[in-house]
Amino acid sequence: MGEASTAHAVLRLVERARYEVLPAPGTEAMVVEHLPLDRVVTVTASPRQGLEATLELAERLALQGRPVVPHLAARMVSGRAELAEIVHRLTSAGVRGVFVPAGDAEPVGDYRDALALLDDLAWLSAPFAHVGVTGYPESHPAIHDDVTVQSMWDKRRHATHVVSNLTFDPAAVSSWIGRLRARGVRTPVLLGVPGPVERAELLAVATRIGVGESTRFLAKNKGLFARLAAPGGFTGERFVLDCAPALRAPEAGVEGLHVFTFNQIAATERWRRDLLARLPDRRHAT
Repeated sequence: MGEASTAHAVLRLVERARYEVLPAPGTEAMVVEHLPLDRVVTVTASPRQGLEATLELAERLALQGRPVVPHLAARMVSGRAELAEIVHRLTSAGVRGVFVPAGDAEPVGDYRDALALLDDLAWLSAPFAHVGVTGYPESHPAIHDDVTVQSMWDKRRHATHVVSNLTFDPAAVSSWIGRLRARGVRTPVLLGVPGPVERAELLAVATRIGVGESTRFLAKNKGLFARLAAPGGFTGERFVLDCAPALRAPEAGVEGLHVFTFNQIAATERWRRDLLARLPDRRHAT
């Protein structure tokens, strides 16, 4: 019974997976070629590429009828006037959801954190039906754990869901969700997982985005590191299966996966379809 309910929990999460992509040359073509029209795609924002690259790709995908979620990194937006222009652009293209992190850049204007931009979105009549905010299952390198959990509480009135940052530690996920719910944060969670990617690229990205605890976790777990070195790279399947027992309870409030594709879009969709094919008959899922 336990194995069946765990498999059903995984099935539910994988069916609802959405993909994070980077706004690089060729990304749009890969999305169009390899993903069904209804697959949710989120588009990252980075200081190196600038917010315009995120907005342009999001607009193009949305105009195709795709559900797309651009990342509005708060520190990359100068203030309420620019935010109003961004909102007009995105809503005109049919974008119905955004993801609002603080971002890694130095502030270019009024927004030093995500909450300030979220407050201004509310002032602009809350134009998006879906608003995601960041969660940190592992310790953030620059923010105390208690502060990150408090941040979830502060943002709860704006957010429709929390997207967990990249981690490789199932125990950290279980503990973090427990702390969120104990604090009274009931916002649904999308579990961040790595898609299939080669070892060198995965570790390089993890280091760049500041999850040093994850690289130390990998170093202490030789078996997992060996799987990363194997042909085909790391898919995250074992991680999802290990997390599932803690996530299957309704009170956990985990509604789906947020897959970090690292632009390995075709491989990620193959992995998802293959995993679905190997799980129990979806007609019996609960």
